[in-house]
Amino acid sequence: MNKPIIEVNDLTKIFELKQKKPGLWGSVASLFTQQTKKNTVVDHISFSVQPGELLAFIGPNGAGKSTTIKMLTGILYPSYGTIKVLDMDPAENRQKLAYNIGSVFGQRSQLWYHLCPLDTYNLLSRLYELDQTKYKARLNFLVESFEIKDLLTIPVRKLSLGQRMRCEIIASLLHQPKIIFLDEPTIGLDVIAKQHIREVINFLNKEEKVTIFLTSHDAGDIEALADRTIVINYGKIIFDGATEQLRKDYISTKIIEFVTDETFENFNFNNGKIIEKTKHAIKIEIEQGKTTLDELLSYATNNFNLKDINIYEPPMEEIISQIYQTNEKQ
Repeated sequence: MNKPIIEVNDLTKIFELKQKKPGLWGSVASLFTQQTKKNTVVDHISFSVQPGELLAFIGPNGAGKSTTIKMLTGILYPSYGTIKVLDMDPAENRQKLAYNIGSVFGQRSQLWYHLCPLDTYNLLSRLYELDQTKYKARLNFLVESFEIKDLLTIPVRKLSLGQRMRCEIIASLLHQPKIIFLDEPTIGLDVIAKQHIREVINFLNKEEKVTIFLTSHDAGDIEALADRTIVINYGKIIFDGATEQLRKDYISTKIIEFVTDETFENFNFNNGKIIEKTKHAIKIEIEQGKTTLDELLSYATNNFNLKDINIYEPPMEEIISQIYQTNEKQ
């Protein structure tokens, strides 16, 4: 196995919140004696990311995602623990690290609002001290790959969200980073624009071999892109594994639909719940632990002349929501 490109050990971030007593006298008193409350936002987490990996790092609002990314990119110092990104301490080597990573935040822009994307790209090429011949070749390659030639000279304020996001991603790739942090890259986009951005992200990972650290509230992003997912809640990692394993670990029910030319009047399977029934079709919900899919299929095939069988699982969005709710109850 290759050496991890990101390595996090026992990472913790604690913020001290100032407590002020109510009223005027409380405000005066707080000038002389201040009480503080410690809030642990990231709580002793450890993980590593391999070169070329596409990792989804997800959690509900306030779970610690953004704080973790800020520590990984050197914006915040950790309270405890260690971070190595490209074998560097991000906070101690922030400027050097900036030449090797890129970041895209769905609700923040690095494009100048009143300028066209090309103007921003030219400025960034100077900031990154890029060789201008190599920069122009790189820009031409990205423009063709992301199909934005017609957008280069349009002011950013006139671009749609999807167009702007493609331009944002190009801005983060001009200096050929080894890692790119994508925070909500499809937020606010329509279905077609989301699909286009997902294709772009896949291109970066598969063709450019860029390691991608993705955060998103869109379950479609996670399911379509990430082979591995880390779920964080209340500052702690509650799941780290293959994205498909999320389904296996957290799906508690399955829905099976049977279709026949006959009728299902005498369908009597004790360990299943009929949730929908028509003349020639029936949907049964089974709960894992009480029965198995094989038992239901065996009953149906032995008692009815089936034309079709369909098996439905909850969408990824529902699974992720269940993970959060389960953790809240614990």
